Amino acid sequence: MPTDSAVPSPAHDRAHGARAHDHPHPDPRRWKALALVCAAQFMLVLDVTVVNVALPALATDLDLGRTALTWVVTAYTLCFGGLMLLGGRLSDALGARRVLLVGLALFTAASLACGLAPNAAVLLGGRIAQGVGAALLSPAALALVTNVFHGPERAKALGVWAAVGGTGSAVGVLLGGALTSGPGWPWIFYVNVPVGLAVLATLPRFVPPAPTTPATATTATAPVAAEPARRGGRGLDVPGALLVTTATGALVYGLVTAGDSGWTSTATLLPLLGALVLYGAFAATERRTRVPLMDPRMFTRRPVVVGSLLMLVATALLISFFFLGSLHLQHVHHLDALRTGLLFLPVALTTAIGAHLGSRLVSTAGPRVCATGGLAVAALGCLPLVFADPASGPWTTLLPSLATASLGLGAVFVTATTTALGLIAPQEAGLASGIVNTFHELGGSIGVALASTLALTATAPTPAGLTAAYTLCTLTAATAALASPLLIPKGRPHLTGGPHGTH
Repeated sequence: MPTDSAVPSPAHDRAHGARAHDHPHPDPRRWKALALVCAAQFMLVLDVTVVNVALPALATDLDLGRTALTWVVTAYTLCFGGLMLLGGRLSDALGARRVLLVGLALFTAASLACGLAPNAAVLLGGRIAQGVGAALLSPAALALVTNVFHGPERAKALGVWAAVGGTGSAVGVLLGGALTSGPGWPWIFYVNVPVGLAVLATLPRFVPPAPTTPATATTATAPVAAEPARRGGRGLDVPGALLVTTATGALVYGLVTAGDSGWTSTATLLPLLGALVLYGAFAATERRTRVPLMDPRMFTRRPVVVGSLLMLVATALLISFFFLGSLHLQHVHHLDALRTGLLFLPVALTTAIGAHLGSRLVSTAGPRVCATGGLAVAALGCLPLVFADPASGPWTTLLPSLATASLGLGAVFVTATTTALGLIAPQEAGLASGIVNTFHELGGSIGVALASTLALTATAPTPAGLTAAYTLCTLTAATAALASPLLIPKGRPHLTGGPHGTH
């Protein structure tokens, strides 16, 4: 699964590039600093998938209905994705170290609240707070990585950062199953607390505050993460962040409500209409804002639009697989959480293998071939689930299908990033990558909302509902495969060595 990371703004890129040319003396603490920020980022990635295996236990203990169960997953990814670009702007304005520590403190406290939650309201409030903390932490952590490392070391550090995301999804399903079957579901949240406290206590020793003037940031003895003084709130598009997050929240709410009230009911149509109005208001705000959250000009770049759509589709499908598969295995096949987590390990591993193969194919055959092939494999992998009896053995139907589909999606993740970043001007890579990362998180929210609406009644999936959800997944992947040769621009990617997230 791709890393859930954000990207510093162009101001960061220029500042980092200037320091790289100055060849600052490397601080001996930089690798320890990298280990700490990667540990923090690992928790964020983990919390995307760790809850999926625990959903039946959460529903039983807290008496969660279908709607609340869906929001347990989507509230986190919604706030994470919707506020991520604002987190990057805050990192620019207030300093990456300060924003990282605030985000980590909020995420850790929210994790404790989730573990202690006595009811749905407290749990959902904690998940929202986790998402806000993640949106602050992730872009600030990546900014620190790009501040600390220069030249060839930066590529190595970013490779470590990318590996954190790839292992986080696999560990998430295993850890979620082991903790839910063992000490209980609260521990999927409690596990974040000691890690968060340890990083909070240790990080200031290896990442000192930024100097107060740009001059000291470029001296040979500059401390780790020395960054230009960027103080004040200039350039913070708070209205834009709130509008896009609220719009997506309204969209998800409408999609979830459709499962109970029907697609033509007022309860469904009003939030969907409200989402369109809010997205329009967001677009208008971005055109008027001096420093917009999402530069409208980026959406005139065909590679950025197509890369973002590919990321949205791939993430929606993959997170839906984890959501549907967990409920399928535990409710239909009556497996416990631990066995469910173990059965999902091949899905996580084939996603990583697909990403590795895709990274080679996209540079040799081009993004058109890679995306079309990956989405075709995803559609063919999911197709047997459309016709198979949901009660048939998981080893012969569900797991082979999801593992095959995930193999294709792994290649699509790579294609989405290389299309958006490798076919545009290098100076636009920071903005483009931030947008693609945002679509990554929001795709998970939308995918789970649709899967829940089709598959679940109350808290349990029905055979007809599961078939409908897998049919939608198959049709989505097939449609995207047919559209990819028409949408993806010709040409080969030419990725630069600048700081950007790797999916």
